[in-house]
Amino acid sequence: MHIAFAASECVPFSKTGGLGDVVGALPRALAELGHQVSVYVPRYRQTKLSDAQTVVRSITVPFDDRYRFCSVVSGGNHSGVRFYFVEYPPFFDRDALYGTSAGDYPDNAERFALFSRAVLEASKILGVPHVFHCHDWQSALIPILLRTQYAEDPAFRDVATVFTIHNMGYQGLFPPDTLPLLTLPWDLFTISKMEFFGNVNFLKGALVYSDFVTTVSRKYSQEIQTTEFGFGLEGVLRDRASTVTGILNGVDYDEWSPQTDKFIAAHYSPQDLGGKLSCKRDLLAAFGVTNADPRLPVIGIVSRFAAQKGFDLISQIMDRLAREEMIVVALGAGDKQYEEMFVRLNKQFPHKIAVKVAYDNAVAHKIEAGSDMFLMPSKYEPCGLNQIYSLKYGTVPIVRATGGLDDTIEPWDARTGRGTGFKFTEYSGEALLRTIKQALQAFHDQNSWQTLMRNGMKRDFSWNASAKEYVRVYDRARQTRGALVHEPPEEFAGVASVSHQLAK
Repeated sequence: MHIAFAASECVPFSKTGGLGDVVGALPRALAELGHQVSVYVPRYRQTKLSDAQTVVRSITVPFDDRYRFCSVVSGGNHSGVRFYFVEYPPFFDRDALYGTSAGDYPDNAERFALFSRAVLEASKILGVPHVFHCHDWQSALIPILLRTQYAEDPAFRDVATVFTIHNMGYQGLFPPDTLPLLTLPWDLFTISKMEFFGNVNFLKGALVYSDFVTTVSRKYSQEIQTTEFGFGLEGVLRDRASTVTGILNGVDYDEWSPQTDKFIAAHYSPQDLGGKLSCKRDLLAAFGVTNADPRLPVIGIVSRFAAQKGFDLISQIMDRLAREEMIVVALGAGDKQYEEMFVRLNKQFPHKIAVKVAYDNAVAHKIEAGSDMFLMPSKYEPCGLNQIYSLKYGTVPIVRATGGLDDTIEPWDARTGRGTGFKFTEYSGEALLRTIKQALQAFHDQNSWQTLMRNGMKRDFSWNASAKEYVRVYDRARQTRGALVHEPPEEFAGVASVSHQLAK
């Protein structure tokens, strides 16, 4: 099977979060299963290509004001995966992928509409896939275009679409005049298609038009069909319930393992934990925490600084937490109020609270290896990867029981010696502080703590199993598409019922 991925970021070429990790790793796992895989991403300023070759010199993309002309360059074949980059410097040669601290780029609709159309046109030259696997709102126009403006194109007649939601909170909302700007028909601006409280919603359109919808954990696939987590689209998802499934993200243990990690001070394993203390000393030195007692527990944070990640709770308790016998090291950037909070706390407690306001991959690895605990108190978390990395590094997660955090972390029970971390359910600062104190108390019993560490290190969340689940979804999507192409066009709205029959 030929699967073409379309996404706005992909490790190691571009990254702001977990999406980039998934798009960097899942295609390789699929290739190892014998499938042909192509990946399309924009070529940003941060994209580093050693031997880029132009493979499609010019693609014409219509807008209502004028045509724009982009090209596609090849990034080569890596681990059996072919990488292609849509190149249009006026849109993508910028400091950041989506926006600045002041907000999103105002032309994001145009930027990712050009990307989506370029992917479709380039695939006619470079190879039309059996399945387009699209990710988040930035590539949501691909399934929309395939079932509207490209519906009569014979090249795509049998092509299925699978759409993965990595975060329901980001939907691609734009004013109504975005449709004519992108030369999209006004009949998409209805409640059953892309209209959303007076705006155009890219994500909604993809949920309506894709053959199958996936998200990145079992729990999150259930949560997003509720009012609390659906961000207004829960009804659309419930209507598509038979074609919505959750597949837990895997992780790349070639990149994230304390036995081979090239960024850490010493290697270690479940059989020999000795190197972790060296990693801890190295981490504290990297953050400028001098004269610290290495016996103190270190709590690590690697995150986007945003309320969704639980930083509103962290802000409620940090002054009290700083008085506990522990050290916090935080890496990330985001909302100004949380960046300023950590800078203030660092000045107030220089030997207890350390921060780097940035994203640095090498430092992220040092935090995973050198910390004793890892904090993820998210309000919602579709999957989360850092808690899974932490397990492999013997760094005990402290998480809120939501989404993938709930799916991947088993509560520690010192009496039975079972469990991999600490969880709380109530979304409050007090519940978070109580859970952190439980972890700090458990840390005092180092024999028991090492059992807890090893429990997590032995868990396997590699991509192989998840990739096989995706293949099953691709097969079902192709069956659905095959059934639909033989129906009259007006019956397209029956996609959910056809899929339900196939699911049986």
